[in-house]
Amino acid sequence: MAEMLKELVSGKQRKQTLAVRCNGKVIDLSAPLTEDAVLELIFAQSEAGQEILRHSTAHIMALAVKELFGKHVKIAIGPAIDDGFYYDFDREKPFSSDEFEQIENKMTEIVNASLPFIRQEMSREDAVRFFEQLGEIYKVELLRDMEAETVSLYTNGSFVDLCRGPHVPDSSWLKVFKLLRVAGSYWRGDEKRQMLTRIYGTAFADKKDLQQYLTRLEEARKRDHRKLGKQLGLFTIQDQVGPGLILWQPRGAQLRRLIEDYWKDEHYRNDYQLLYTPHIARQDLWKTSGHLDFYSENMYSAMEIDEVLYQLKPMNCPFHIGIYNADKHSYREFPIRWCELGTVYRYERTGALHGLMRVRGFTQDDAHIFCRPDQLEDEIFNIIDLNLHILKTFGFDQYDVYLSTRPEKNVGSDEHWELSTQALKQALEKKGLQYQLDPGEGVFYGPKIDIKIKDQLGRSWQCSTIQVDFNLPERFQMTYTGADGGEHKPIMIHRALMGSLERFIGVLIEHYAGAFPLWLAPEQARIMNITDDQVAYCEQVYAHLRARGLRIEKDVRNEKLNYKIREAQLMKTPYMLIIGEREKEDGTVTVRKKDGQNLPAMTPDAFYDLVIEECHRRVA
Repeated sequence: MAEMLKELVSGKQRKQTLAVRCNGKVIDLSAPLTEDAVLELIFAQSEAGQEILRHSTAHIMALAVKELFGKHVKIAIGPAIDDGFYYDFDREKPFSSDEFEQIENKMTEIVNASLPFIRQEMSREDAVRFFEQLGEIYKVELLRDMEAETVSLYTNGSFVDLCRGPHVPDSSWLKVFKLLRVAGSYWRGDEKRQMLTRIYGTAFADKKDLQQYLTRLEEARKRDHRKLGKQLGLFTIQDQVGPGLILWQPRGAQLRRLIEDYWKDEHYRNDYQLLYTPHIARQDLWKTSGHLDFYSENMYSAMEIDEVLYQLKPMNCPFHIGIYNADKHSYREFPIRWCELGTVYRYERTGALHGLMRVRGFTQDDAHIFCRPDQLEDEIFNIIDLNLHILKTFGFDQYDVYLSTRPEKNVGSDEHWELSTQALKQALEKKGLQYQLDPGEGVFYGPKIDIKIKDQLGRSWQCSTIQVDFNLPERFQMTYTGADGGEHKPIMIHRALMGSLERFIGVLIEHYAGAFPLWLAPEQARIMNITDDQVAYCEQVYAHLRARGLRIEKDVRNEKLNYKIREAQLMKTPYMLIIGEREKEDGTVTVRKKDGQNLPAMTPDAFYDLVIEECHRRVA
């Protein structure tokens, strides 16, 4: 292959080519060609090329670790991931970031040695014996679980790994890398298995790209919603309550109320009706819905009440169906649009929990639409329009759209899956929205549209989802009387626009770095005095503006003004109202913005009008 490229490709392209796509399959440059093939070059800067670079760098890191720490370390798995790679190691003393410099120096030696990546194939049984001799118990376990009769191994220097590949031609391609952090990881994600040490790193083809990435990473650390959530007094998680369970503090509860009120108002304007449903239900309900068959690993154990089993709800949809089935329905009522901010509970492994982003109890901005077949396309259009409008209002106007298709574990007929998938596909195409297929990632009862928003740092977050469902109406025997007088089954659309309030608020915190736009700010203004002589006037202005609905706090402590200003800035307060003797005498306030800009003195009511006008515009 490499010799052929010398003849077919120019020198510059050849130097940038680290693998090829042969008849659609990515392979090493060293792979032999055994048939006529269409070849596509893979350059180091491409998405596929970066994945190969990072996977290869994971091998280099494992080689460095083995050379430094030898028989005291066993290796597990080391894949490429978004923006980097990791490798899991079993070591009696877990690795720490203090050892990164030593490992990176050894990696640099390996890179400079230009060690080739050599692929070989052997029978699975021979590979088992090979890794048994090396004492690599995790590789042996992986091999024993494989069905393939033949497996591939890659050798780089003294390191041999079980791997499908492909890899770069040799280690000299891997000059730009950085180790980032360590974390604990259970073998195969099982909390009952061995705890391993996971070392994360990243690699790029260009030093400039690495530096830009590290800069973004540092900015992401500054925006970490867990850090800002504590600093701004938004939420807390207490061991005594339990991991993954959020306690909303006053400022966080205020932020949440603002989001909820806006959400309810927008849904009312778009002809939705609000519902409330319980947090538990009889286990039989989840049997009928199919959740016990397809979702039980994410549900909490049953509890017995009056000798009947109940379970916490992982979804709201069966409750909305129960409300539907409480009455008879005619085709003239459709579409029926019901929405709920419903709290659900799902089991997440302790190691997967992450602030507001991954929790065990969360509130979905849920809605279900029941419609006739002839209304399906228009309803999907309406949902998309409302979805994008709400996201834009919160400051998200960049996003990626995915169409997720039938998963391996599913229910329902081929006909219904095809109808559902085509309805979503046609809606996206008619709306002119570019989308990517996400094969097999639909839910068990139907396909879905997923919208992943992008924040200020360009990171993607899964929030919105739209799902078409023929299955649950059948399971729950839902009907309506059609124009022909006969009984028909409605189509059910599941949708969430923000996904969960917890996750969405976590994204908002990081998107705005805690400095929310005025209409969302839990504290819009803080009033502060210069000396004790102005305390009474401060109290008067505070009471007046608060009575008018302004979200205002006061700081009349006997502290220096600069200290008070600094504290307000740390809390990301948009406006500071400063009152000295002149303001007291004139009945005004001096307005200081959080960026340090001073506005002309104005009356408290003039300031109130300024805030209201800015909030109505909902600008960031």
